[in-house]
Amino acid sequence: MHQIDEKKAPRMALQADMDFLAGLLDKVILFEGGEALLKTIQNIRSLAQKARETGDEAFYLQLKKEITDLNPPERQEVIRAFSTYLQLFNITEQNFRIKRRREYQSEDTDQVQPRSLEDGIETLRKEKVPAEMVAELLNSLSLELIITAHPTEATRRTILQIHKRIADLLKALEYANTRYEKKVIEETILNEITILWQSSEIREKKPSVLDEVKNGLYYFDNVLFDVLPRIHEDLEDYLHESYGQRFKVPSYLHFGSWIGGDRDGNPNVTADITWKTLEMQRELVLEKYKKSLTTLRELLSHSSKKISASHALLASVESEENTMPAAKLWPTKDEIYRRKLTIMIHKLECVGKNNGGYQSAKELLADLYMIRDSVNQHHPAGHPIKLLRKVIRQVELFGFHLASLDIRNHSGEHESALAEVLYNVNIAKDYKNLSEDEKVAVLLKALNDPRPMISIYDTFTPETQEVINTFRMIKRAHQTFGERSIQVYLISMAHSVSDVLEVLVLAKEAGLYRVYPSGDILSEIHIAPLLETIADLRNGAKMLETLFQMPIYRNHLKVRGNLQEVMLGYSDGSKDGGTMTANWQLYKAQKEIHEMGAKYGIKLKFFHGRGGSLGRGGGPLYSSLLSQPPVTLGDGVKITEQGEVLSSRYLLRDIAYRSLEQATSTMMCAITEQKQNEKNGKTPNEEAVRAMDKISEYALEKYQELVFRDPDFLSYFKQATPLNEIGELNIGSRPMSRKGSARFEDLRAIPWVFSWTQSRQLLPAWYAAGTGLSKYVEETGNFKLLQEMYASWPFFHATINNLQMALIKAELSTAEEYTRLVKDPEVAGRIFGLIKAEYELTKEMVLKIADQKELLDYTPNIKESVRLRNPYVDPLNLFQVYLISQLRERENKDEKARHLLMEVLLTINGIAAGLRNTG
Repeated sequence: MHQIDEKKAPRMALQADMDFLAGLLDKVILFEGGEALLKTIQNIRSLAQKARETGDEAFYLQLKKEITDLNPPERQEVIRAFSTYLQLFNITEQNFRIKRRREYQSEDTDQVQPRSLEDGIETLRKEKVPAEMVAELLNSLSLELIITAHPTEATRRTILQIHKRIADLLKALEYANTRYEKKVIEETILNEITILWQSSEIREKKPSVLDEVKNGLYYFDNVLFDVLPRIHEDLEDYLHESYGQRFKVPSYLHFGSWIGGDRDGNPNVTADITWKTLEMQRELVLEKYKKSLTTLRELLSHSSKKISASHALLASVESEENTMPAAKLWPTKDEIYRRKLTIMIHKLECVGKNNGGYQSAKELLADLYMIRDSVNQHHPAGHPIKLLRKVIRQVELFGFHLASLDIRNHSGEHESALAEVLYNVNIAKDYKNLSEDEKVAVLLKALNDPRPMISIYDTFTPETQEVINTFRMIKRAHQTFGERSIQVYLISMAHSVSDVLEVLVLAKEAGLYRVYPSGDILSEIHIAPLLETIADLRNGAKMLETLFQMPIYRNHLKVRGNLQEVMLGYSDGSKDGGTMTANWQLYKAQKEIHEMGAKYGIKLKFFHGRGGSLGRGGGPLYSSLLSQPPVTLGDGVKITEQGEVLSSRYLLRDIAYRSLEQATSTMMCAITEQKQNEKNGKTPNEEAVRAMDKISEYALEKYQELVFRDPDFLSYFKQATPLNEIGELNIGSRPMSRKGSARFEDLRAIPWVFSWTQSRQLLPAWYAAGTGLSKYVEETGNFKLLQEMYASWPFFHATINNLQMALIKAELSTAEEYTRLVKDPEVAGRIFGLIKAEYELTKEMVLKIADQKELLDYTPNIKESVRLRNPYVDPLNLFQVYLISQLRERENKDEKARHLLMEVLLTINGIAAGLRNTG
């Protein structure tokens, strides 16, 4: 048996695959553009590499000259080449992760892969966690991942599909046994790279909401429908192997969606669009079930001449066949399971069409359970038929709705709609201008009054009518698709108790909430406030406690299983207060709200609105879980999976499996450790908590001093980043800002982060952290505590490591080029000087705390990846600065301006691919 050397593998394996694909792309470029184009590209690449390796400014200046001397159309082809190299590198990295996982799983390895399912279960066994505690742990596991259409995926789906084909071919190449097989695969990869080169990278128009729905459904159709059941099955099997007994693993891992349901600031998401989304989801899941049952029917060829099926099964087949057309029946009478499955497929085909179809997924499950119970009568015990088990799990996971669709809207929309309704029935003439106490009094009175305020004959403004239609649509969706189809209504910018009660009143008007004369309550929807700003995070526990003290709200929660969902916004919190302060306030808010909820007997489920980029709470899924207060993990966790994260994690089955098993293993171990700490009386280090309070306070002051109080900062941001140009990139149906405003407050966090990432400043991901850390050390002299916190506190460890990732992706020599786009040189020099000084301070503090010589020393794979990518990203940044300067000089949008814009958009795509982050 051998040990896997993590430090030796990266450079050799990764570089070999990169060189292989880069060589094929060179062949394509030679064919397409000739030797002169290839030589130009190779020269620029060589200069970028030398500038990086030597630090010699002469190479850097020569690189800039080569770039500025290029003219279209050659310039556009060079940009496309560097962008395509980076796309191919992303594929090789994913393939490397898959190869590494296979190596861990090979028979001659005596190690299990860290954070694999096996590793998690082995940890439980080593810690002597008894079987009864494992069963309890399984029942407390709950992870929901919510896919969103946030516009951060810069790559077209057509291009992503080519990437997937190339990745599959690379994997096949690993298994090729003969020279001929390898030759055929290599030729096919060359063909795919040729198609990639000859395909358009830029969307010609913005996707519609339903286009985004189709993009989201792609991941369910091609990956998640099979990977999610497999995770559950493997967990069951590994536990059986380790503990010698069969555990019932509940369906703890679900995917939901915002796509088609998130109407916050997106006027394109209407009640009709949401309804069509639900129909599309049901159509897909029914098709998937028909295929699964057809495959299962091929397998279960048992003859009733050889086995004895259950009486329940026999009776159901005889009864139901009488209601079916003769032409639809299975012809072979003794193949009892095939007869039953034929009936089931027919009933799936009739769903939503006539009374002969299944009325709910529960009915389909009941039939599958019937087959399983019958098979168990004649099948060897302890050896379940895996395909049958998989199909049952699929129905348990996906129902007839595929994915629960969350509805989200801005608190201001509810307030405006309700103000119009209350005026219409003469309850409040000017609801918006009432004090908070007066608003709450009006809302409580409306909730206690069983009479409706809205008649079907009433007419309202289109905006108010749309809000009302949305709530009515939810009621209709429950009746048509089941209550799992829409379970949560989210309130963006929820500042106060009235923001929550307004939604409950609107739910009442649609029949989703009702108080009967008997005192009984109907409540069919969870209402989740979204705490986004630093002020809202600090006020969250107090706001929720006020709600919990209201009998009417407590009764609503009682009907909902005493569960309160709270969403935490990482994006706007970071935009408002900087990453260090936002992350700490998020951590504290969870602890405070959890503890307050426990006092009232309310279970809290936290929904983490994380983005893909570090400035919006991004990072590996398992790292996101580790950075939460452990006490909150047992309540269940929801996390958004946004934009480019979908393709990076869920385009390939092996990568999807790896990400999800890491999350499962992390949650199992963290929950177990928390329970054991509670049992042993261990509590978090109060000194560390006080230290974070101080660090956060200093960082907030530093961040807001620049972002909110420097009169020139906003101009610098708009001019020294490609903010305006990003708005021309057709990557999402949603506008860049709320209300179409130019105000900083209304700018969405996605373009805020996207712009800083493109300019290699990545300011939202690290700025002010260095000041926070260094001021704490200056004040206390207690540097050792920070090192202890890094070693023993997962939250602080993840925070420091995310800073390392942000700092290494930031590149200030490149970032300085963007300051040339600022009209006032004095402003450019002054603000960039502040950014540069803070960068150096943050880097110094992070390296000292982690006890490292260089950034990312703790993860050689990622460090090597960044090193290999930089010479390809650097030229794209230089192209971008030059092209934006040319574009902004042209006031008229003539043909040349359009060409320049197209080239800028190509650089945006390429840099996004190179840094693996957009927004």
